Amino acid sequence: MKNYEKTGILTKNDLKLPSKKQLKKGVAIIECIQKIPCNPCVTACPVNAISMKNINAPPDIDYDKCIGCKKCVGICPGLAIFVVKVLDNNKALVTLPYEQFPIPNENDIVDGINREGEKIDNIKVKKIVKKGKTMVITVETKEEHAMDIRNIRVKK
Repeated sequence: MKNYEKTGILTKNDLKLPSKKQLKKGVAIIECIQKIPCNPCVTACPVNAISMKNINAPPDIDYDKCIGCKKCVGICPGLAIFVVKVLDNNKALVTLPYEQFPIPNENDIVDGINREGEKIDNIKVKKIVKKGKTMVITVETKEEHAMDIRNIRVKK
């Protein structure tokens, strides 16, 4: 049994991670491990970077093909896809799905939350796009937190 099957929490060791070069261009990080019939991310990808062995297999991503367009983020019903782009100033942009209230505003400072639900940084909301019922929110964080920030908490 894998550790996440006991804890319900993925770690970076459970994921296929991109190289530093790939993170500089911005790529989708797929954190889906479910073996269920689901493939909207595959059909949403305009460059065929996301594939599946079969309809019940977890999606796989080709980081060299991925263009970081973010189309897969808001369409994933499991809220399991994030786009990470590392910037030149030791900062990074993380684009994540968000289906909670309150909805932040651009330029708000929010809590950056990791997979365990713990605050790890104060981060700035850079962009908000509504995709159906899902808000696709891009935040700026320190580069060292880019692979850990997976949600936000709006400060009251």
